[in-house]
Amino acid sequence: MIVAVKTSNKKRFFIKLISAIAVIVMFVAYYFHMSNEFVLQQKREQEKKLKTIEIDKKVALQKKIERIIYREVETAVDLIGQRNIQDVKIISDKALIVAGTGTNLDALKVRYGSTALIKTDITNTKIAIDLKYVIESKLNENN
Repeated sequence: MIVAVKTSNKKRFFIKLISAIAVIVMFVAYYFHMSNEFVLQQKREQEKKLKTIEIDKKVALQKKIERIIYREVETAVDLIGQRNIQDVKIISDKALIVAGTGTNLDALKVRYGSTALIKTDITNTKIAIDLKYVIESKLNENN
């Protein structure tokens, strides 16, 4: 036995209309969702670029400070005389230079004044140069 069920054209039309509206609503919702995702992704990329720029600036400043310290210690060694130097160390924000006892430190005293602390022992002379002051003055000079 074959049973045939007839549906009215009105029901088919409403089902097709509701299906079409549902598909259109899904496409519109998907479009707005993806546009919001795209905006968020662009914001993340922009923040990432800003962070890399800040990191690059910090690295450039660190390299600049390192060059200033190197040049300043090199100048101090030249003023004292390289033959008289026994040891050079950088401890926190001071450059510690150990020189022989018979070293002429007049040029060093003229250049650094009170920022260079000098202590003379029986075996050697220790000189501590305040690098914080030197770096601040050099950075302000360049700006």
